[in-house]
Amino acid sequence: MSGSEGSGKSGLLAWLVHHGSQRGAPAERAVHAVTPGAGRSLSGTVWSLAEQLGVVARDPEELVTVLGRDRRRTVIVLPDLHEGEGAQLVIALARLEHLRLIVESRSGSPAHQQLVDSGCAELDLDLEQWRDQRRFEQWQASLPNGEGSTVPGPADPVVDLSDPVAVCAADPWQVTAAYESDGETDHGGLRAAWWRAGQSLCREQSPASRALSLLCVLGDSADPRLAPALAELAAEADWSVEWSRVRGDMAPPWPGAVTSLALGEGPLAGCLLVTGPGGIVKALDLADASPHGRLPHGRREPADMTVMADGTVLLLDETGHIHAESSWAVRPTGSGIARLLDDSPTDTQRLLSAVQECVGTALTSTAGPGLGTVALGDTSGTVRTIGDSTDSAALHEGPVNALAVLSIPVDGETSVPLIYSGGADGTVRAWAPGHAPMPAPLVQRSCPVICLDAALTDSGPSLVVAWNDGAVQWIQCETGTQQTLSPGPPVRSVALDSDGRVFIGMDEALTCLIPQQAPTGSGPSTS
Repeated sequence: MSGSEGSGKSGLLAWLVHHGSQRGAPAERAVHAVTPGAGRSLSGTVWSLAEQLGVVARDPEELVTVLGRDRRRTVIVLPDLHEGEGAQLVIALARLEHLRLIVESRSGSPAHQQLVDSGCAELDLDLEQWRDQRRFEQWQASLPNGEGSTVPGPADPVVDLSDPVAVCAADPWQVTAAYESDGETDHGGLRAAWWRAGQSLCREQSPASRALSLLCVLGDSADPRLAPALAELAAEADWSVEWSRVRGDMAPPWPGAVTSLALGEGPLAGCLLVTGPGGIVKALDLADASPHGRLPHGRREPADMTVMADGTVLLLDETGHIHAESSWAVRPTGSGIARLLDDSPTDTQRLLSAVQECVGTALTSTAGPGLGTVALGDTSGTVRTIGDSTDSAALHEGPVNALAVLSIPVDGETSVPLIYSGGADGTVRAWAPGHAPMPAPLVQRSCPVICLDAALTDSGPSLVVAWNDGAVQWIQCETGTQQTLSPGPPVRSVALDSDGRVFIGMDEALTCLIPQQAPTGSGPSTS
């Protein structure tokens, strides 16, 4: 939609968005995302679209990639687009056949020229066949307070981009645009942290919550005055930061991009295990992420991981096959001669042999009175258990994306496994093998579960769930207490320990937080 300044583009587009955004609007007329002032900041435009469409994207390329995975018809409206960078984003998105874009651009602007050259359809409101000048003037005169006038509004207030308190309190879209145009100065590391946290900072929230997000991704090379100032401001937030390790950190070193997290067992107790690109498994101290050792996996890229009671690490590769790494495991007891004479497989070896014959999409394990229990999810939505418990249940419509299991004490001597399962269908379900699954989901949202973990804490079973839209949700199962955090970058994996610490793994950061106790049922709707 083009035309000269004052030709009525914004008014026509506002009318279209109003009718396309109403509840019950026909599917063929529905508008799914609109970003006012799209030309103000390319990053702001990307983050706003991602937020409205329920995904996480840090840059235009990632936005195109994640939107390309969801083939549902989607209509995006971009008003006030005049710069060439924004036009490049539109052209890239327009290549996705299921997307429809309606763009407002002033005739003669750099964006207008690029869009015309791309071959898109154009509605030029300067052409007489699209205008009724008398009715347009009547409409413009009828608007209250001069709406529709071309007189510019007041200028944005100036923000000190090196002051963390000012940055957290200011309009986040204004700060994003200012940082984008001021690429020469890092403002003591504050700009780099803003860019890492990205999309999460532009949500409607308190300055304390923004300070918390920045604190999670502030590198150790930043101005040493920033962390105390952000920590003081974040004291009123719903979470507290125990530690964070960011790309480039040296003491302790950043462990690398995260694909999967797991808590250590047996000889690995007190450690957080981290896998990343390249197949390396690293053991980190839970207290500060200092390194304790590493294990080259040397096969395929690990997609999921769990640790058995004896320290054996089970790795699920991207093809769905399971590999066992026993370098850190407890060695069998008895003399060497006795072990040589008894060549029969151990209970653990029999369990591993059974598990390695399976193919799945998600993996977890827990100790037990005998072998322990390994649970595996698959593409059909079924979860099966192997070991002390052998059972299966259909829990989801579509693939199982994540699993966690707790060993729940029944009396002083026995325990039973309780499995939590997160699916691509946006549900988290609970199931005890040998029993029917709970009929209703524990949690349900309109976006897929990415990963989850569970732990027995002093307050009973607790759960942490990461969602496709970037939200991390902590739930105290018995009381219903909830807290939600959106760290900003895509969350790749989460872990939860018995002390209530939540570990969040991302591409450029690994952070440890503790949710503050909130009133029962607090947090966003689970619908």
